[in-house]
Amino acid sequence: MELSPTAMALLGLMLAAWTFGAVWLVVGSLQRARAARNARNNVRRLSRMIEDSPAIPLLVKPDGKMEGPERLAKWLGLEKLPGFLSEMDSGDGGLSAEDLKDLREAVRRTQKTAAPFSMVVTPKGSTKSLAVRGQLADPVIATGGAALVWWFDFSESQGELSRLRAETARARNDFAALVGLIEAAPMPMWFRSPEMDLRLVNSAYVKAVGAKDAAAVVDQQIELVETVDGLSAAQVAQQAHSRDMPVERIVQATVGSQRRTLRVSDLPLGEEGVAGYAIDIEEMEEQTRAFRAFRAAQRSMLDQLSVGVAQFDPDRLLSFANTPFQRIFELPSSTRVDPPDFDRFLDIARDRGRLPEVRDFPAWRTELGGWFLEDAPVEQAWTLSDGMHLRIVAQPMPDGGLVLVAEDRSEQLALSATRDTLLRTRTATFDSLFESLAVFAPDGRMQLWNRSFPQIWGLPEESLDKHPHVDKLLDRIANRLARPAQRKAIGDVVRAATLDRQERGGRVVLSDGRTLEFAGVPLPDGNGLLTVLDVTDSTKAEEALRERNQALEEADAVKTRFLANMSYEFRTPLTSIGGFAELLQSGVAGELSDQGKEYVAAIIASVERLSQQIESVLDLTQSEAGLLPIAPEDVELLPFATQVVRAREEAIEAKNITLDLRGDKTAGVVSADRRQLSRAIGNLLDNAIEATPDGGRILVALSRRKSGARIVISDNGEGMRPSELARAMDGYRIAGREENSGKRGLGLPLARQLIEAHGGKLEIQSEKGAGTTATVTLP
Repeated sequence: MELSPTAMALLGLMLAAWTFGAVWLVVGSLQRARAARNARNNVRRLSRMIEDSPAIPLLVKPDGKMEGPERLAKWLGLEKLPGFLSEMDSGDGGLSAEDLKDLREAVRRTQKTAAPFSMVVTPKGSTKSLAVRGQLADPVIATGGAALVWWFDFSESQGELSRLRAETARARNDFAALVGLIEAAPMPMWFRSPEMDLRLVNSAYVKAVGAKDAAAVVDQQIELVETVDGLSAAQVAQQAHSRDMPVERIVQATVGSQRRTLRVSDLPLGEEGVAGYAIDIEEMEEQTRAFRAFRAAQRSMLDQLSVGVAQFDPDRLLSFANTPFQRIFELPSSTRVDPPDFDRFLDIARDRGRLPEVRDFPAWRTELGGWFLEDAPVEQAWTLSDGMHLRIVAQPMPDGGLVLVAEDRSEQLALSATRDTLLRTRTATFDSLFESLAVFAPDGRMQLWNRSFPQIWGLPEESLDKHPHVDKLLDRIANRLARPAQRKAIGDVVRAATLDRQERGGRVVLSDGRTLEFAGVPLPDGNGLLTVLDVTDSTKAEEALRERNQALEEADAVKTRFLANMSYEFRTPLTSIGGFAELLQSGVAGELSDQGKEYVAAIIASVERLSQQIESVLDLTQSEAGLLPIAPEDVELLPFATQVVRAREEAIEAKNITLDLRGDKTAGVVSADRRQLSRAIGNLLDNAIEATPDGGRILVALSRRKSGARIVISDNGEGMRPSELARAMDGYRIAGREENSGKRGLGLPLARQLIEAHGGKLEIQSEKGAGTTATVTLP
């Protein structure tokens, strides 16, 4: 059947539509297949990403049923992920009951209120730290109010956080301790901002500048250090900051109310600013000055020693050598400018012959260099080519240096030889002495004795060989004493000499009748010397002399009494002779011829002179016996001396003598018997008048001294020899003066007795041909 065109067209349209639809279906199917493949790939990729992500999702439905990857079970220490949230605390793994309770409560609250939560849990028996964050699940993921819980393992982050927290706490504590340390520091400390303004100061700074508190210092920018050389403290700190180098300087500053020496340091702290501190070195500076002065004084003192001393520093250079050391080793003056080292010093000394001769000098020099490394002093004896003997002491120092001491012992060795000779001489001298000697130590033991010591006590010489103690020695001689108890007196003398350092003595009588005198003498070395002398003969002679002296004293007393009696006996006839002569002179018996008058005048003058001599004898004998009466009164010297001089005016004018009386009221007043003192000064003046030739000069001078009043009578007469002066003071006649004046010789001894009776003193100086000077000193 043949289709119409319309049918054919419809059929073609239907076929085309069907073909298009098929093609559409095929294309759509292909597109859906491609989308499905892409979706599967995306699901696999997302699943892999979730598996590899640091977070694990867990879906908790309202009934508590859970859906999640098995990887979460490993985190929780479970074999597999339980089906319900309440089962996450089963076995040894999972969550603790407390953590599970908090998790279930948080999930339940999220499911009801859609409020998110976060918490940290730690699985049982694990050190993991798991962060849990929950939120209401998107309806696309789950419907019905399920909760999506994300689990994060931040164990490493938590450890790092704990470590950072610990370090932060430790840093905070360290900072607090550092701040406390800075605050408590005794030295001023401060911190400056990058603009060099003070930002922080400690209490020591506040106290040093005298501020109220640290805030006041910062507000007022009070500087501790003043401007020095045009630079302020902030400018110096700016230099340290710009150069990024510490700056240290020593300046003077006022701390409190005192000027102190400070060592100031500015320390740059990068961009933060500059820190600074100041150390008070005033005491250190004083100690340094004191040390320098001490070292200078020490070296000056070392120069005064006879021992050579040199010091080598740790670099083995000669840092000091005193004058004796330079002299001993003949060091040139250039060593003071260019100090040699130890080896060069030895070379210089060897070249000048100041070292001992050795076979291998380089090896010997190396050996001496080892002195620097010794632990103890080293001592050696060197003998030089010129015969000098040196004692060398090398003292290593703690700083690695060396002190070298050189002592010239040549003189000591010579003295030692001389000492040995002296000891032998002393022994020989001891043995040749007439006295018996023994030396005892402070412990009482006998040290030395001479040969006569055991002989005088009657002891065998071998009994002293063991140096017996003084007590044992006294036991042996006790039976040789007339009174054995006297042994104690000998022992006391020995102990006084050795222990008490006192001289004592005594006498003992032996049983054979001999008398021994002993004495203890302390010696400079601490020992005691016991001397024993046989005084038997001298004792007898002493007794005879004592008896003779007693007889002489009795004879002198008889002489004194005889002179006194004779003086009294002479007075009566002299008074009669003088009275009758005065009657004849007055004309009672008639007028006398001129020659008779001359004879009577001579009789009266002789009677007067003899009466004065008799009175002088009486006064002299009374004065010698201590019986001369003294009636003291205040006597002004100048009028007194004038009166004494005027009483002898005729005698002075008769010989045309010039008398110079010097003195004034400053001579003062003395307490004396006017009559007796007048006789004493008058006798001295009479002697001067008689000794002075015609036309001569006499000086009478009055003065006041600290010791008392002083009267000087001086003449320019012939003077006396010492022997003549001695006789004149004893009262004998002086031949030269008798021929010229007929003066009797009692004036000087009487004047001396009268002056001494006043507590004064008479001194006479005379020289033949130069005159005589008598000096009277009165208290």
